Amino acid sequence: MSTNVPEIRFASLSANLNETTLLLVGAGLALGTVGRDLDQRSGGVLIKAAGIAAHTGKTRQNVELFAPPKLGITRLILQGAGKDFAELDRISLGGQVLSSIKSRNCEIASVVADIPAITAASAPEFAAELAYGMLLRSYEFKKYQTSGSKNDDNGSANASLRSVTIHTNRPEQAAEIFKHHQARYDGVALARDLVNEPANALGPVEFAERIRELTGSGLEVEIFDVPALEKIGMGALLAVGQGSARPARVAVIQWHGAKSKRTKPLCFIGKGVVFDSGGLSMKPAAGMEDMKGDMAGAACVTGLMLTLARRKAPVNAVGVVGLVENMPSHMAQRPGDVVRALSGNTIEVLNTDAEGRLVLADLLWYSEDRFKPRFMIDLATLTGAIMVALGKEHAGLFSNDDALAGRIVDAGLATGERVWRMPLDKAYDRLIDSKIADMKNIGGRFGGAITAAQFLQRFVRDTPWAHLDIAGTAMDSAKTDISQSWASGWGVRLLDKLAQSAGEPHEAKQ
Repeated sequence: MSTNVPEIRFASLSANLNETTLLLVGAGLALGTVGRDLDQRSGGVLIKAAGIAAHTGKTRQNVELFAPPKLGITRLILQGAGKDFAELDRISLGGQVLSSIKSRNCEIASVVADIPAITAASAPEFAAELAYGMLLRSYEFKKYQTSGSKNDDNGSANASLRSVTIHTNRPEQAAEIFKHHQARYDGVALARDLVNEPANALGPVEFAERIRELTGSGLEVEIFDVPALEKIGMGALLAVGQGSARPARVAVIQWHGAKSKRTKPLCFIGKGVVFDSGGLSMKPAAGMEDMKGDMAGAACVTGLMLTLARRKAPVNAVGVVGLVENMPSHMAQRPGDVVRALSGNTIEVLNTDAEGRLVLADLLWYSEDRFKPRFMIDLATLTGAIMVALGKEHAGLFSNDDALAGRIVDAGLATGERVWRMPLDKAYDRLIDSKIADMKNIGGRFGGAITAAQFLQRFVRDTPWAHLDIAGTAMDSAKTDISQSWASGWGVRLLDKLAQSAGEPHEAKQ
């Protein structure tokens, strides 16, 4: 559904440049082979113009030259590349490059990815990661903007870019590496699309059908309807959705990429509340429209599974998402109701707006029991309390396993989808003890994100497990060089990186 995504091509450094060309410039105005040649042919105009504009090669600095002499180029943009070239830096630079190009009115452009700091051996990977960052930055969701509306920018500078050619050493190798990044972008874009969709267009049934369509990518998909869920015994999940006229669904998505199907899978679990009114404990009207994004955990899991399949990851993985709508009606659960979870435990529902943990409780128990996974990670826009603690820069990480938590932290630092580990402690358990049931679904005013995680932990037995509270990062989050959308697709890149570090080395040991 995303629009205005340019075609990315790769060409050699000696290939002809397009009329609009962006030249990367290293720190201290360091030029690569192509840059030095262009500067020499222009009579030193490039370096002179950069000096006049106080351009030093820092990131986000750029200067534009119109019709530089003797180059056969209509417009040349000198873009600062900076001096830091870790993976995230390169991807972010790609986003900056696309922003610079799209701010000019052109249909095609060249990017010369040639600076002294990048060796010939690393040039293909550098070019591929630049392209990846460009794709991530290019994402827009304009499905519901009709042609000619005041919000439609067809014909403007931001809508006209059709293709970008990246000039690099060994372009064929760069294109091959880029295929894996394209798979990652596909997963991120799918997650963003799902979160951006309005709730009237994406209910539990429609979401499940979107997942079913992924079978063409090599994924195995099972969809469970209400009678099937009743038979399984997911009483907590079904209680959340009973107030809505739109029936609940649970989707199980499997990818078999390991050499042996007997290899234990990695398990990812997503909260998919397609709209959260709060139920009878109704939310305030202001901002309620954002609750279309309360399924961002499920969207992340769905996008991740697509990425693993598209890049043919050598792991076994399973995604389990619970899709419900939380609405008030004469059928809705009431504050004070007691529901029975799949585990057999009873839950006193004191607040129907603390519904996501009820969904996850059944999914966690089901996933561990059925798949016996190597580890489980759940993702949920679970609490406003996590934003009070961490703002929108970090997701909250809770885990019963230090090694798993460490891998998630490392993956977050590498991808820029950062997490901050929060405590789990028996001292918090008493806050969710109930006088009439095994537990209650809220713990009081203080430590709300922690008591929610303590609640979830009661539905995990012996499996290494982590809970990611993504309320601040998955929707309406801070904009970055590679994420300009209301829906960020947060978690797809992090968990894909985790699958590489925690899953694929294991595969070699089987």
